[in-house]
Amino acid sequence: MAPTPLLGSRTLDRQTARTLPPGPRWPTLVQSALFASHRKTFLPRMREQYGDVFTIRLVPKSRVCVVLSRPDHIREVFGGSPSVMHAGEGNTALEPVMGSSSLLLLDDEDHVRMRRQLMPAFSGQALRGYADMVHELAVAEAATWPIDTPFEMHQRMRNLTLEIILQVIFGVTDHDRLNTLRPLVDKIVSVSPIIMLGGFYRPLLRIPPWRTFLRAQEQIDQILYDEIARRRGNLTGRNDVLSRLLAAGEWTDVELRDQLVTLLLAGHETTATALAWAFHELARRPEDLAFGQHATDHGADGELEAIVKESLRLHPVVYQVGRRLTETTDLAGYRLPRGTTILAAMGLVHRDAEHFPTPAEFRPQRFLSDDPPAPGTWMPFGGGSRRCIGAGFSLMEGTEILRATLAAYNLHAPDPTPEPAQAKNVTLVPKHGTRVTVTRR
Repeated sequence: MAPTPLLGSRTLDRQTARTLPPGPRWPTLVQSALFASHRKTFLPRMREQYGDVFTIRLVPKSRVCVVLSRPDHIREVFGGSPSVMHAGEGNTALEPVMGSSSLLLLDDEDHVRMRRQLMPAFSGQALRGYADMVHELAVAEAATWPIDTPFEMHQRMRNLTLEIILQVIFGVTDHDRLNTLRPLVDKIVSVSPIIMLGGFYRPLLRIPPWRTFLRAQEQIDQILYDEIARRRGNLTGRNDVLSRLLAAGEWTDVELRDQLVTLLLAGHETTATALAWAFHELARRPEDLAFGQHATDHGADGELEAIVKESLRLHPVVYQVGRRLTETTDLAGYRLPRGTTILAAMGLVHRDAEHFPTPAEFRPQRFLSDDPPAPGTWMPFGGGSRRCIGAGFSLMEGTEILRATLAAYNLHAPDPTPEPAQAKNVTLVPKHGTRVTVTRR
């Protein structure tokens, strides 16, 4: 599960502009459009033109964003004081969906407290307890795949990761309730940028399509609150995330609901997309498929995890994460004013040949060599106190899904051409759905 990028910030006093790094002088709407739809090419081109640190301006209110692309600069941000580097404050547009208690919306002591309450459900011991459930769901999904007929792996992975969230995280196993939840949850996870505008302009929430979205959300909330009430009454034999959270801490129903929806939105598209890219690469590269199948046959979890890691490096699902400065700060050779948005562009680091030799190649073995990537250069889950709390769950999930599927199938690429990425909300997804063909081993 990956982190959510910063979505809002206050503008800067014009007198402070001279302290900012260089950057394009294009209109804010032009820069915003390029960033929203073409960030995987826009940001590398800006880096090439202006250097490792540059400034762009984005809506709303022409907010000033300083983009960092060097690991040492990004480490300063991730390791900086959380009271100075605010992340939650900038995510207020997410509040109508995730709720005010969401971990992604909190800062300072509230964030520390909530994160501490969530940690027991994502410990190493807890992850081992979820692995069997994830594996069983992956085996069941793989059994439905058509043989010798191309299909879109990205949609299949979205279906599977959604099922994992419903059953392993929410703990919903009742057949009728699952059938009710699936289409409702699909509306939530498919939320469009237009719907997200309701976070900035609250009156929109009273009219379609925003009102329609909120009605679906209310139906989900009703089911989640009912599940929470049932679970409070009996935790015996339960091993899902919700039950572990209830057993480990004191929560209000609203706090639990907000964390469950946050885990849904942060962990659905991100993991599904990373796995779709992994299957895309394995289908195109017989030697890497053989590497993965050998790992599967011999129980080599490290090799399977390396495939997931390399997929996240080569095809970043979230290209950058943000912080808002609450006070004037010296960073990357500049004295940046209060209110500046800092964008740590992990995607730029992941494609830097200084840190990853032959960066355009898919090479899982780079994570298993005697000279692995240096610490702080691979960071798809962010870093510091805001590092994605579900990072371990995501890697475990990817490993178990690869284990279940590679044990059963060979993969083939109907079109061996590398597939481009396109922006979808805050993530980068395969443009054509990563079509593959499978045959039984």
